Amino acid sequence: MGAVKQNMAKEIAIGFGIGIIANLIGSYLYIFFFSEYDFETTLEVAIEQDVLGNIIALGALLNLAAFFLLLKKNRVYRARGVVMATVLAALVILISKFL
Repeated sequence: MGAVKQNMAKEIAIGFGIGIIANLIGSYLYIFFFSEYDFETTLEVAIEQDVLGNIIALGALLNLAAFFLLLKKNRVYRARGVVMATVLAALVILISKFL
């Protein structure tokens, strides 16, 4: 029974990693296509203007595609990991708005 739980935890961790990477790629793509500044300058301006959370939220849209792709491939535990990464992104956004 322990091997099943260990495999489940591994699948969730892989999904979590997929979610984090998808969020980072989505944020980068948003900055690349829609910002007039380079990556570093955009991040500095986003922090100064308190809109970094908005960029993270737009980057999380890629998690939606990852989630449904994993569900379609019947990788339910990996999809759960993507949801956990999305919740983490939401918590980061929430904390950044209040600090």
